[in-house]
Amino acid sequence: MKKIAILGAMTVAGLSAGVASAATLDDVKARGKLNCGVTTGLVGFAAPNANGEWEGFDVGVCRAVAAAVLGDPAAVEFVPTTGKTRFTALASGEIDLLARNTTWTFSRDVDLGFEFVGVNYYDGQGFMVPKELGVSSAKELDGATVCIQTGTTTELNLADFFRANNISYEPVPIETNAEAQPLYLEGACDVYTTDASGLAATRAAFENPGDHVVLPEIISKEPLGPLVRHGDNQWGDIARWTLNALIAAEELGVTSANVAELAAAAGSNPEINRLLGTEGTLGAMLGLDADWAVKAIAAGGNYGELFEKNIGENTPIGLARGLNAQWTEGGLLYSPPFR
Repeated sequence: MKKIAILGAMTVAGLSAGVASAATLDDVKARGKLNCGVTTGLVGFAAPNANGEWEGFDVGVCRAVAAAVLGDPAAVEFVPTTGKTRFTALASGEIDLLARNTTWTFSRDVDLGFEFVGVNYYDGQGFMVPKELGVSSAKELDGATVCIQTGTTTELNLADFFRANNISYEPVPIETNAEAQPLYLEGACDVYTTDASGLAATRAAFENPGDHVVLPEIISKEPLGPLVRHGDNQWGDIARWTLNALIAAEELGVTSANVAELAAAAGSNPEINRLLGTEGTLGAMLGLDADWAVKAIAAGGNYGELFEKNIGENTPIGLARGLNAQWTEGGLLYSPPFR
């Protein structure tokens, strides 16, 4: 099993090295669309709506990058990926950007040859159980059957947690969230474990969400963020600073409603001017138009707007900002300066 895992990592790393020198920006412009890898379906983060249109928090990142590069937030081909297929899709060049609740880890960054361009959601792994099970702590799950997505960090985290607490479990391997839901609801597993945000999104889709409880333990750090291939620094910079533009826009009070007005003429705040391209040459440094960030922000709003619309407390997902609040509000969200 270890040999297979090593060979798999070598294959992904080899694919990544083979396409790393490609000028992704040129490819995207020539194609006229961004190929963006997303989850196979997680309500609030990335899922098709009733009209078949993709929407969600991660989808918003894809659309912002498409708007910055191509001037059109709709110029995106969404490519559903599983925990197993996502890295091969990125390494092979099938997708230009992966925005799919993916944890930034050492081995993924270094060994697999990817470049995480930032964190768009600070998360941690949790557990969900039926309320009727009468469990109030993950430490009471000795002997439980646990639904867990393969090819994810949750597998190792789960093993570590149960080992550290000297309790046992029986894994029920699944590949997608859609596969996990019916198994969990039918009682094929006692517990579903994944990122806490994913648990909230999954529970919100249930007919009776109140019949299920997310246990208090958070057993890991899961900094989730978009990633690209190593070796194409310009494309990495574009993805990184598009995400930063959404974060900085919220801090600076730039929204989808006022961005056009603020961009029409330079105002009194130099950082807003640089962000929106009315001052300086930041766009040219990226190989983009001066108003690249204006287009990215207008696509779906700043970070806070994307959060509140898709996964915030007034949505069925019901997530509080918590660690994902701006640094000025006690959170970890922080963009480097635009200068």
